[in-house]
Amino acid sequence: MVAMGLVGERKALAAAVLLLYALFFLLNALLVPEPSLVPLLSAFSATYGIAFFALVAGYFWARWFAIGLGLYGFSTGVLILWQLGGMEPIFVFYTGTHIAVALLLWGNRVSSHFDGRADWRQRFHLDDAGTHRLGRAVIRAGFGLPFLLLYLAPRDDAGQMLFAAGVVGLVGFGLWGLIRMRTWGLLAMGAGASFALIDGLTGTNTLLSCDLTATGSLGALFILAATTPFAAPALRFLRQAR
Repeated sequence: MVAMGLVGERKALAAAVLLLYALFFLLNALLVPEPSLVPLLSAFSATYGIAFFALVAGYFWARWFAIGLGLYGFSTGVLILWQLGGMEPIFVFYTGTHIAVALLLWGNRVSSHFDGRADWRQRFHLDDAGTHRLGRAVIRAGFGLPFLLLYLAPRDDAGQMLFAAGVVGLVGFGLWGLIRMRTWGLLAMGAGASFALIDGLTGTNTLLSCDLTATGSLGALFILAATTPFAAPALRFLRQAR
């Protein structure tokens, strides 16, 4: 796959899958009979929609984020199939299309159209090591963010729902800052993920017999993992600033 050509076709196929799921979650948000599910479904639609738009627009971080989403869908699909104990067609399709996104966008040829470009590296003054560090962080964030979105599932009261929206918003704002190579982006992501972990230790929220608080805490761990590649450079910067 690394040496495979057809870059334009691979980008188009990956974008089509992302658009498919963005529309799927949007239609469910519009038609779902339970209004309390609308924020959750809308957030998933927005996440896939942003990935689709960024990929088509050619943003340098789009490939990384889409790969993270693809790996998220593949891992959850495999888990669902294992729990069902059979090859349910709808979940086979879900699993296969998500891993297809990651595989279609993998490799140096596709990378040259996104994170491999020299213009954005010069803009942020990044060498190869810094580029790989940022790439790992965005992939981890793309993998963990959908888990964290489950915090937007129905809550017992408005206060809990407001807290959940704040956690997701803080992480999303921090991810935007991280992509722009801002230190406050790391702090916002770390703070949002930490709040989610604290909430996971103090309460539970279930939907369809699934402990969403625990699942959200798993997403928070991946978000924290996205910030770890920058820990050593940040410490070096602070030492030099003394």
